[in-house]
Amino acid sequence: MTHHPAPETQLTTRRRLRACHECDWVMALPPLKPREQADCVRCGHPLVKRHSYPAQRSMSLALGALIALLLALLFPFISFSTRGIGNEIEVTQSATELVVYGQPVVALVVMLAVFVLPALYLVAVVWLQCSLMLPRRLPWSHGIARSLSHIAPWLMADVFIVGTMVSLIKIAGLADITIGIGFWAFIAYALLLLATTLSLDTDWLWFSLSGEPLAPEGTRTGETAAPQNLTGCSVCGLIGRLNANGKGICERCGERLHTRRPASVQRCWALLATAAVLYIPANIYPIMYTTTLGSESPNTIIGGVIYLASHGSWPVAIIIFVASVIVPIGKILALVWLCLVAPRAADMRALTRTRLYRLTELIGRWSMVDVFVVAILSALIHAGALMSVTPGAAALPFAGVVVVTMLAAMSFDPRILWDGSESRSPQRDDTVAPVDEQGSTP
Repeated sequence: MTHHPAPETQLTTRRRLRACHECDWVMALPPLKPREQADCVRCGHPLVKRHSYPAQRSMSLALGALIALLLALLFPFISFSTRGIGNEIEVTQSATELVVYGQPVVALVVMLAVFVLPALYLVAVVWLQCSLMLPRRLPWSHGIARSLSHIAPWLMADVFIVGTMVSLIKIAGLADITIGIGFWAFIAYALLLLATTLSLDTDWLWFSLSGEPLAPEGTRTGETAAPQNLTGCSVCGLIGRLNANGKGICERCGERLHTRRPASVQRCWALLATAAVLYIPANIYPIMYTTTLGSESPNTIIGGVIYLASHGSWPVAIIIFVASVIVPIGKILALVWLCLVAPRAADMRALTRTRLYRLTELIGRWSMVDVFVVAILSALIHAGALMSVTPGAAALPFAGVVVVTMLAAMSFDPRILWDGSESRSPQRDDTVAPVDEQGSTP
């Protein structure tokens, strides 16, 4: 009951078909062994990664992460002292203290990204894996499984760790820092959460929950799905037939299907314009105020980078500059360029542009580092006129820039970069080439 065979070993009379989410190429998945991965033969997008004992692996990691999170919440996180005055905080105070300073929206973003959504994700993983181990499926399993793919992009515990490290480096020379048990427990939680997301075998999960219906009759591999009036489900991967309006419902998970994401480019333009407007006050206004010996000084994002660099903290200055300046601007410019070239994308450059899109998705959430630094320092540094840190007006618009640019990347459909392409698959057949974890083809 706990070691379900891989889907391929139970399907001997048909080939399992997939349409790539990034280039729309229709392929057949090959039989995969544990630790092997199937990539799209056209654009290289990972389709399936097989794990041994997937239920036990994901559930044990998720349970470990939940235990570590509980320890992080129960024990002190960080404390500081200077000239006989000090303060000790728990990790959740990085969010709750922002409410005291009149930043409830930023506090909500921090709480959701670092604690609430990760906890829900871990509980959902445990629920689903327990459901697969029982003779009968637990209620709401399908809805919970669908929610995983929507929650995963917003998990930022690992980004919070980087923000904590930057905060400690910033104040290391000004006060005595003590690391609590909650700090080490939180690091374990962040690492286990990351391992849980990487261990989840979505293809195996949906096959174990609902089997795999046959692909629509007449589906042809080695071609794109849209001309065949087909599309691949973004949640479970199953190929589905669309109606005359280019819409449908996934037969297996119930997700809505579209030939392309509705108004993809228009939505991306609107979100990018919003991000560009928010980025102006995010850089003009101070992101935090620092009080030292009764003297209060405002710190903008660029001002903070210059201050750190002038005092010899080059590594921290580079991290803040990259995360808070280069990444947001680079992501906005990259998506603007993709929106401009999408209607007339050249075939030979579609792969390069797809890789650029992947990069924007990968780096977008790391801009939240500066927001987490402000949250941690505001909660920790409470020494009155001697030393204190308070959030500035730029914290809210900068958090908005990060969230809106992430939504812009999610709304953009990379398949439109390949529309009109007549290039064929580089493989001799229409089966995806499996690769092992070292990247070699077995």
